[in-house]
Amino acid sequence: MPATQIRNAMTIDVEDYFQVSAFDAHIARSRWSQMDCRVEANVDRILRLMEEAGIKGTFFTLGWIAERYPGMVKRIAANGHELASHGYAHHRATELSAGEFLQDIRRSKALLEDISGQKVLGYRAPSFSIGKKNLWALDMLYDAGYRYSSSIYPIQHDHYGMPDAPRFAFYPNGRNGLLELPITTVRLMQRNLPSGGGGYFRLLPYAVSRWLLQRVNTEDRQPGIFYFHPWEIDPGQPRVPGLCIKTRFRHYVNLHRTEARIKALTRDFRWDRMDNIFLVKN
Repeated sequence: MPATQIRNAMTIDVEDYFQVSAFDAHIARSRWSQMDCRVEANVDRILRLMEEAGIKGTFFTLGWIAERYPGMVKRIAANGHELASHGYAHHRATELSAGEFLQDIRRSKALLEDISGQKVLGYRAPSFSIGKKNLWALDMLYDAGYRYSSSIYPIQHDHYGMPDAPRFAFYPNGRNGLLELPITTVRLMQRNLPSGGGGYFRLLPYAVSRWLLQRVNTEDRQPGIFYFHPWEIDPGQPRVPGLCIKTRFRHYVNLHRTEARIKALTRDFRWDRMDNIFLVKN
């Protein structure tokens, strides 16, 4: 397939600014309901952006969010986007026992399906927290009715990553099991370089991010998987006090540039939902 015809997956991790894992030590889950929630307005901005660009995507949504904003969840589905699970309360998979993890993925799946009327087939672990130490989680996802995961990031990172994992879609337990869809990387200098969004997309000049994704389409002849969060297009979000310099920089760098860069991505590449790209044979 020519690179210009390759569809890439546009994915959004639907969580609010105070729910990111890096803030766990500063904002307890017991305080979440007291926080200034901005996710609904930000998701509506994203829906407008995607409608104007004429693209569809996949929204990995927290169950906690879905319970409080069912109208938003219904709008995502009504606009033709795929709903997928991001767990219930943004617990890293590494923090949960097998029993707790199973309860979490079943609860979030049922919530999203009940609200939207859509079948939920996909899951993304908070903070890409599935790796060598808890690959058992993939079997549980399949048993719970999921058909794909996007939870393994094949990079070296101080909080997550499985750098020796395959870079593109693979079946960890054979073709009759769960399909794993890693976030996009580029192989350079014997290393996997992150090329699929998040803080790297905000930090690097847009031209670099565009080149990296183009390389995956042209050299690897593979679809890319890009992700971002609603809070990343919200430079006016409240500042969390007491953060260390590294956490503060990672979270707030270039928030004012993200929306324009995402609009540029929608012009420069073709995009679609995860299920349309990876679960439907063309």
